[in-house]
Amino acid sequence: MKTIAALIATAALTAPAFAGGPVAVAEEPAIVPAAEPYVAPGLDWSGAYVGGQLGYGDVDSNGAGLDGNGWLGGVHAGYRWDLGSWVAGTELSWDKASIDLGDVAGDELDSVAALKLTAGREIGNSLVYGALGMAQANATVGGADLSDTGLVYGLGFDYAVNDRWTVGGEVLQHNFDDFDGSGVDVDATTVKAKVALQF
Repeated sequence: MKTIAALIATAALTAPAFAGGPVAVAEEPAIVPAAEPYVAPGLDWSGAYVGGQLGYGDVDSNGAGLDGNGWLGGVHAGYRWDLGSWVAGTELSWDKASIDLGDVAGDELDSVAALKLTAGREIGNSLVYGALGMAQANATVGGADLSDTGLVYGLGFDYAVNDRWTVGGEVLQHNFDDFDGSGVDVDATTVKAKVALQF
C-alpha cells in the first residue's frame, strides 16, 4: 500500500513537467569567426634598375634643313619609390643615334642623353607614367660638333614580367631652342622599346 501511495505521489509531482510534452533545450549558436578577405601581394616597384632600349627617332627643325629619321639605342639606369598605388622615380638614359640630318653628307644626330623625373600609377603588374626632364643632344653639322641642352617630356609604360625583369615602351618629345647658338630650333620625337633588371 505504501508502494502504491509513493507511486501516486511521484506521478502527481511529475505530471506538470509532462503537461506540454518534452521541453527542447535550445542550443547556443556556434560562433564562426569571419574570414579575412584575401589581399593579393602587391608588386614592389621600389629599388634601382638598369636596362637597355632600342627605338626610332624623327628630327625636325624650323626650316634649316636639319631634318631626318633613323634608329637609336642605348642604356638607362634609375631608381623608383613605390608609394602604394603611385610610383615616383628618376632615370638617366643615353642613346647612340644614327640619324642623317638633311642632304649634306656627314650631318647627323650622334647621341641623346636625358635625365628625367617620372611619376605614374600602378595597374596590376603594369606601370603607366609620365616623364619630364632635361636632354642633351650631340650632332655633327657642317663638320662642326654641336651640342645643346633642352626639354624632354613624354609617356611610358612598363610591365613586370616577374619581380626582377620589366619590359616596356616610351614616347618622348625633345625640344632644343636655338641649338648651340645656331639660331635653329630642333625638335625630336623618339619611340623606344625597353627592358630592365630591377635590384
